[in-house]
Amino acid sequence: MSPTRRELLGLLAGAGLLAGLPGPALNAAPGLRLPPRLREGMTVGLVATASPVWEDEDARAAIELLESLGFRVRPGAQIFQRDAYLAGDDAARAADFNAIARDEDVDAIVCLRGGYGTARILPAIDYDALAARPRVIMGYSDVTALLNAVHRRTGLVTFHGPIAAQNFSEYTYAEYRKVLVDGAGPTVIGAAPALERRPGVVERENRLTPIVPGRAEGRLVGGNLTLLAHLVGTPYEPDYDGAILFLEDVYEAPYSIDRMLTHLWLAGRLQRCAGIALGKVTEAEVDGNTWSVERVLTDRFEPLGIPTLRGLMIGHVEDQTVVPVGARARLDVDAGTLTLLEPAVS
Repeated sequence: MSPTRRELLGLLAGAGLLAGLPGPALNAAPGLRLPPRLREGMTVGLVATASPVWEDEDARAAIELLESLGFRVRPGAQIFQRDAYLAGDDAARAADFNAIARDEDVDAIVCLRGGYGTARILPAIDYDALAARPRVIMGYSDVTALLNAVHRRTGLVTFHGPIAAQNFSEYTYAEYRKVLVDGAGPTVIGAAPALERRPGVVERENRLTPIVPGRAEGRLVGGNLTLLAHLVGTPYEPDYDGAILFLEDVYEAPYSIDRMLTHLWLAGRLQRCAGIALGKVTEAEVDGNTWSVERVLTDRFEPLGIPTLRGLMIGHVEDQTVVPVGARARLDVDAGTLTLLEPAVS
């Protein structure tokens, strides 16, 4: 009888064929550092590490958004710059980020938007300045590269959360306050917004789907799937050992999601995780000749046997939680919860 897929994966794992090649040598992981919680009156640096906004007015609106949260804003020089799909050249974006990182009057750093280009400046980031003055650094999507690089190099907890180029929904604002202002812990993050319950109405958009049951605890690492796949083998990729890996993406076809997850699997990264917390895969590009996203995720994660939950409010969605990269958390697939076990800010 031919072996089943699960049996075949077990044989390969036993033979050591799924371990992947060793990554580049890294220094010992630094101790965990918590940034100060956000308070009204703080000065927030607004940076553009990746793509530009379309018009200057979009950047001005981002400044107003931060001001509406009670902050003074120090705009980076690059937030008004455009060079095709980049907010200015690499040297300028890196210098602008470092100027804000070295500014003793800046209490937190928020990214203008994602897009593309953050990974291009990772070698030029002043990690020593960030380690010397812990502070909140927040963004998502392409900013995944920066969040994980900073945490890996400095031990600083960083935050996968809203950018300044978007409005905060009531849900997003509540999650932001819970994690970054109140510093609550233990606390559940990423739960679906409350739905009005009445006959004829069920939750459709924000369903939680268990893929592998169970519970797991570990440090949170992750973010955008595309960025994580492209960090493999670099000195900036996260440490997956015993981690709770959270993933999200946008505008990716099911075969592309399959390809990136397969890459992480072949490189031995997924097998090292304690749990998998899947956020949203939104605006997936599909045609008639394809697997569904559901089938791809089930196919890639079920054989691993690692507790895996799909559907948390992480990613390119209006109602978005804030996930602290490096904070300890518990994933309970059966209960459908992701819980921060302790505050992620001091």
